[in-house]
Amino acid sequence: MIISNPDASLVCEERVIYEQLLPLQGADILELGCGRADKTRAISQGGKAKSITALEVDEIQHAANLRNNDLANVTFRLGGAEAIPAADESFDIVLMFKSLHHVPVTRMDHAMAEISRVLRRGGLAYISEPVFAGEFNEILRLFHDEKMVREAAFFAVERAVSAGRFELVSEIFFSTPGHYESFAQFEERILNVTHTEHRLSPDLYQRVREQFMRHMTPQGADFQMPLRVDLLRKL
Repeated sequence: MIISNPDASLVCEERVIYEQLLPLQGADILELGCGRADKTRAISQGGKAKSITALEVDEIQHAANLRNNDLANVTFRLGGAEAIPAADESFDIVLMFKSLHHVPVTRMDHAMAEISRVLRRGGLAYISEPVFAGEFNEILRLFHDEKMVREAAFFAVERAVSAGRFELVSEIFFSTPGHYESFAQFEERILNVTHTEHRLSPDLYQRVREQFMRHMTPQGADFQMPLRVDLLRKL
């Protein structure tokens, strides 16, 4: 396993990756850290999954997900990867889209054990994590440097494989395109999220804005966000 691949050249939406890798048809799926539930909705509307249980630890976002749930096969629950509110061997697939590094570092190993517990034998854990690289990351690190927690997430996955909880099926590196119409949209999506409180001084706010605006064109600002996917199978 490797934490990054600077030579990776594939650029695509993540949906292309998980639809190629995962047997979604008839699956009972658990998503950990569903956030705004964009991927939850996409997978549900794809019509293949039998059921999706989507967990979120942010109470504000969880309440919003409950209000907007028009998906018959989706259940939103409040909770996190460290203590999954589900019985043993309840799911065929567990998904973590850029959320493992948000688990407290001291609880990451326990989160991987919990994922193993709720997966059926032979079930798959799909864990995507942002690679600490790229122009967008250089903007983020001005106010929210995630280098250490992203490394910790990688090592937690690596330890879970080494310990024999999982086997590594594949490791894929690619980038997803990201587009922002304006700095105001960046501020709404990134700075004003409810799961993390970003307190920027006026000087730091201006630095972030200036660095973002270097990428602005009449059509908006475009970035490529590098990601790593570790696909694991429960032994």
